[in-house]
Amino acid sequence: VNAEEALEKLKAGPAWLVDVRERAEVARAAFDAPRVVVMPLSEFERRREELPRDQDLILACASGGRSMQAVHYLVHHGYHRVANLQGGLGF
Repeated sequence: VNAEEALEKLKAGPAWLVDVRERAEVARAAFDAPRVVVMPLSEFERRREELPRDQDLILACASGGRSMQAVHYLVHHGYHRVANLQGGLGF
């Protein structure tokens, strides 16, 4: 999804933005948005069950590469309502 589509999904709800950047990256470039979960890719395998299966999940990182890995991982584990934020968060 592009940034505009992601924002619309978040506003319409229920949808979650899952930030897979590492904690140091998030600390340098945090942002305020509704329903954000910070789940670094390094913690993803251990914590994925925290994510709802019945709501839209938009995965994001700095540029879109790591979040795409997380999308593939979730789909492989039975999640169907997942999307990657094209281009990442860009900051």
